[in-house]
Amino acid sequence: MKIIKKKVILLFRLALGFAIFLNLASCTKAKQEYKRPNILVAIMDDASMEHIGAYGCQWVNTPSMDRLATNGILFSNAYTPNAKCAPSRASILTGRNSWQLESAANHYCYFPNKFKTYSEALAEKGYHVGYTGKGWAPGVVGKVNGKKRKLTGKSYNKIKKSPPTTSINKTDYVANFIEFLDSRKEGSPFLFWFGSKEPHRSYEYGSGISKGGKKKSDIDSVYSFWPDCDTVRTDLLDYAFEIEYFDTCLNKIIDELEKRNELENTLIVVTSDNGMPFPRIKGQEYEFSNHMPLIVMWPKGIKRPGRRIDDFISFIDLAPTFLELAEIPESESGMQAITGKSLTSIFYSRKEGVIDTQRNHVLIGKERHDVGRPHDWGYPIRGIRKGDYLYIHNFEPSRWPAGNPETGYLNCDGSPTKTICIDTKDRDSTQQYWQWSFGKRAEYELYDVKNDPECMTNLYKDSAYRSIANLLQSQLIKELTEQQGPRILGHGEVFDTIKYAKPSNRNFYERYQNKEAMEAGWVNSSDFQKMP
Repeated sequence: MKIIKKKVILLFRLALGFAIFLNLASCTKAKQEYKRPNILVAIMDDASMEHIGAYGCQWVNTPSMDRLATNGILFSNAYTPNAKCAPSRASILTGRNSWQLESAANHYCYFPNKFKTYSEALAEKGYHVGYTGKGWAPGVVGKVNGKKRKLTGKSYNKIKKSPPTTSINKTDYVANFIEFLDSRKEGSPFLFWFGSKEPHRSYEYGSGISKGGKKKSDIDSVYSFWPDCDTVRTDLLDYAFEIEYFDTCLNKIIDELEKRNELENTLIVVTSDNGMPFPRIKGQEYEFSNHMPLIVMWPKGIKRPGRRIDDFISFIDLAPTFLELAEIPESESGMQAITGKSLTSIFYSRKEGVIDTQRNHVLIGKERHDVGRPHDWGYPIRGIRKGDYLYIHNFEPSRWPAGNPETGYLNCDGSPTKTICIDTKDRDSTQQYWQWSFGKRAEYELYDVKNDPECMTNLYKDSAYRSIANLLQSQLIKELTEQQGPRILGHGEVFDTIKYAKPSNRNFYERYQNKEAMEAGWVNSSDFQKMP
């Protein structure tokens, strides 16, 4: 009996040992097979969500973005906190709202050294990091330990090509991406920022028709705050042609990843920094200004591709997402406290529509964008987009929202559409076009975005919407106070007193009024003289 008992114990020990061995072998194998994902951020410069095929647009052809949406996730409610290049990109990189970033809330600023970016954090943890085209810009980046910071990684912009129009950037985005991949240490994951400079102004007028093969009749409708005329339609087709150029480059980048067997484990994020560079959109805080395209594909990680997600997403959610996927705890990243929330729970879910009921709103706002107001003042706004509504607080309604008339409304890029809208001011029958884009506004605005996406009817003073306005106002104040926003705490003047990083922009208004020759290359010189 004792012999049998000893044999049973021996067999049990052998079986236990073998099981432990198999488990360890399995874990080792799993660990060897597991790789942190590559991350590719493809960001357009000044493109609106409404002009991507996956969102229903018929007159802009975007097969690459449509393919990503079919095989990934299409976000229907993604927003930038600030609809201007530099502050929007700063929020992406830091996971913080622009009003939490001191001078980086402004356009063309000094980027504060205290705010580390996710690119810098991932580079320290073994990621091969780089960018092509436009990274964080425009502005000035400082040095740390004697070396200039690389907010989006090492620049890969040396390879040039002949673009299809004189206005499209000569940087060969695809060739530079290939050079980036070739320079990578074998086995290391990569983080790459494809910063297309399209469809930023200016455009080669008529290129959408002459080189894109488009017709003015292709456009199903023109926003009601612009005149519907041949000039505006031609301008829109030129804009569309440059979005299509971005999409073509994106397709070649995707093909390169597939060719290298890297596509399966690459998280591809496609978006834009702010809305289209047209009056009343870019640089403002209406629905079309901040509502961004966001398409994400990651074959290895996203469950049930082809979903449309209706949760409200902010750009500040991208940084914590990337940190989590790179296995970098926020506490070890060296970054300032992140306000955003990781998107991985949405990636790993199999549901569509609303996934997280707490993601039911986003905050938006702006401080100083471009030049042209007295004393270098900005046009401060804070707002909340929740449910069907957009609530906006214009803190200084006595100021001109798109910049002063005397200096050419310099917070609106020069364009044929801008000139057309300005020229309507002196005709009673069309003056509303000028008013909608350049005129002064009420201190408080409320819009039913579901029924009025163009934000044309301000409901704030309508008694039927009083309770909605009060609720949104209270929530906005509460959250901005929790975020210690200077503007809401009564110290907003700090943003107006921050110096421009570019000396030639300082005291622009006063110098211009004193007849000094001033530079503002982003607007038409003729618009400088459009007096009020």
